[in-house]
Amino acid sequence: MSALYDDHHRALQHQFDTERLADRIEQRLLRTALTDDDRAFVERLDLFFLATVNARGEPSCSYKGGDPGFVRVLDAKTLVFPSYDGNGMYLSMGNVATNGHVGMLFIDLTSPKRLRVNGTARIEPAAFVNPPYAEAQFVVVVSIREVFPNCPRYIHKFTLVERSTFVPHADCATPVPGWKRMDWAADVLPQGDPARSNP
Repeated sequence: MSALYDDHHRALQHQFDTERLADRIEQRLLRTALTDDDRAFVERLDLFFLATVNARGEPSCSYKGGDPGFVRVLDAKTLVFPSYDGNGMYLSMGNVATNGHVGMLFIDLTSPKRLRVNGTARIEPAAFVNPPYAEAQFVVVVSIREVFPNCPRYIHKFTLVERSTFVPHADCATPVPGWKRMDWAADVLPQGDPARSNP
């Protein structure tokens, strides 16, 4: 019995004669906890992609970025990351609150490598972690169900030019994004938004 594959996966594997390969990958590479190497990889990255599902079963995928190490490994079965100020839609976080099923894709674009983590997420207050994340509205705690590497051969190699100046830091003020000062947004910003008091 496979933990990863259902009948639809198996049908495609059968069509393209990859059943044996898929089974071997599941047997050798699938795990239910992070290794020390996984932890080091996750904690040195400054981005990942988050897949969530809404109440209608429709997927959403979002980019999450921060300083290297903004995803913390609490233990081999648990990750945590901050939710910073965004556009106020809360699509991913609303989906987390709806059913909690998440897929996380960690990619190093400078020395191609990637890791997939699937699990169940929940929202906790920002004070849940110590030290706290600067300006986090809350944190997302992920209980890990599956971890496995992906082949990196189609990852295009990039060079970091600069990190975003909008990532919050405890020792300096975070800039206000220009879109919050545009006419279409300025009058509907939340009451406490820094853009209201920092024209």
